[in-house]
Amino acid sequence: MNFGAPLLRGDIIGNKELSGRFQCGIRGGIRYSKKTNTLVIIVDHTKGLYADQWIDEQTIAYVGAGRKGHQELTRMNKVLAEAMERGTTIHLFEVFEKGRYFYQGQAELAGAPYDGWQKDEEGNWREVWIFPLKLIDGPRLQYLQKVEEEERQEARRLTDDELRRRAQQSQGTPPKIPTYSRDYRRNQYVAEYVKRRAHGKCELCGNDAPFEDPERQPYLEVHHIVWLSKGGKDTLDNTVALCPNCHRKMHILNLQKDVKKLKEVAREKNPLRAPR
Repeated sequence: MNFGAPLLRGDIIGNKELSGRFQCGIRGGIRYSKKTNTLVIIVDHTKGLYADQWIDEQTIAYVGAGRKGHQELTRMNKVLAEAMERGTTIHLFEVFEKGRYFYQGQAELAGAPYDGWQKDEEGNWREVWIFPLKLIDGPRLQYLQKVEEEERQEARRLTDDELRRRAQQSQGTPPKIPTYSRDYRRNQYVAEYVKRRAHGKCELCGNDAPFEDPERQPYLEVHHIVWLSKGGKDTLDNTVALCPNCHRKMHILNLQKDVKKLKEVAREKNPLRAPR
């Protein structure tokens, strides 16, 4: 690889940097560089044409190149099939949000490629080549946990005024990240803001947080009054901080009197203010 600090598992880079590091093209899901003898494999979850599937925590069944008609074991598919005997290093990236390439690390063929049947870009059934690729350095990393933890740490460092400003910029509807469970990417500025706003007390029962987290902050859980799965917004007036017991209660019972109370609390507490 070329220029810059070494690329580490979990790093997120752009397409231009990826191309520069590996001296490969800027398009395609299989990108070979003769200059660096590397093969970049991109699993792009934002497009949905190829039905790549993780078959365990470390191995993915990767569908070869070719958007229309039967795939053949030629060109980039042939390069991938012969990577080990050529001494070509395979690097695996996943894309969950456009333009953000999440580095899973080096991979190797865990077996011979085999054929299967999937639909092409025109909806016609066609024969495809499937490559079992296994990560060398451990299980698959979780993208959503990675980016949310980075944003959470950044939010913790902000002043109250700056945190409020960023939280108020929330667009409301969080983007769906195409993981297997269709997770939502939650706004960590909103999450941190409502925890500070609560001043260590559950915003439903009013009791103190039951314990402190590893960073010695009162442990409260963020709850969306109207659930995101039901069209709720990831905004200050739809988000509260609850103790674990009340949080579980809201997800099991979701009593209307509690919903009404939480809406009033969120509406009244929008500015950060000291408790009375």
